Amino acid sequence: MARRRREYSAQERRELWERWKRGESVSEIGRALDRAAATISCTIRLRGGVAPCERRRSRLVLTLQEREEISRGVAAGESARAIAARLGRSPSTVTRELNRHHGRRGYRAAEADRCAWQRARRPQRCKLARQPALSRIVAAKLRQDWSPEQIAGWLKLAFPDDETMRVSHETIYLTLFIQARGALKRELVAHLRQARSLRRPRTASRANRGQGQIVDAVSIRQRPAETADRAIPGHWEGDLLAGAANSHIATLVERHSRFLILVAVDGKDTRSVTNALSRQVNRYPRRSVALKD
Repeated sequence: MARRRREYSAQERRELWERWKRGESVSEIGRALDRAAATISCTIRLRGGVAPCERRRSRLVLTLQEREEISRGVAAGESARAIAARLGRSPSTVTRELNRHHGRRGYRAAEADRCAWQRARRPQRCKLARQPALSRIVAAKLRQDWSPEQIAGWLKLAFPDDETMRVSHETIYLTLFIQARGALKRELVAHLRQARSLRRPRTASRANRGQGQIVDAVSIRQRPAETADRAIPGHWEGDLLAGAANSHIATLVERHSRFLILVAVDGKDTRSVTNALSRQVNRYPRRSVALKD
């Protein structure tokens, strides 16, 4: 059965990044969260391989419990001043809260809290996006194959009295890997010492050594001669086609007759492909082919 599209819960998103930090592959993370490996990969690449900071509420904003008190006070017909006195808040705070969320008649604590949480998203532009002159200098140095560490050190020497013309090497890396920041072009990644498009945990190089390679692989050059010249029936050749929206189709071709089988699979991992092919092949009748001399 194909996986349904669904949003990450806070717990799932936290587990995804914890597993990525431990060096697990996208396939392992996908199996743990029951997600397609391509979905996990897209989520990680959007952040350049860097885990986002976990959102926290300011201690100054209204809590869900306070909003529930406001809702109960409104239902009891209390004034904003009376509700504020019980909460230890300013009356204007309660008034603004009610006006933002449909007034006294339509106020609901849970809905108000959810809307406030969404409205609190105020992402700040990174320093390189706010400072075009600094961004141009960094881009020019990257084109000259300077490393971000070298650029950050040089800026301190070149502009000792100008704080606006300084940037850390981590900010340069993040701006390159997270293109949503919109300050440095993607092509500049090719000038890094290691031209990769996302940040990988140090543990990944040790934990996933050999990842992406087939274990005990046999080269196609070693196949028997009767398979290569298509003289004898019974030899099959498989492949996997990837489409939009994480869709995949496995193909099986009998080399002698060119008979083709197409099988829709849930994902591109080994288990999904082999299970789907096994179910499909078992539908066909078993027939013995007698070969005469």
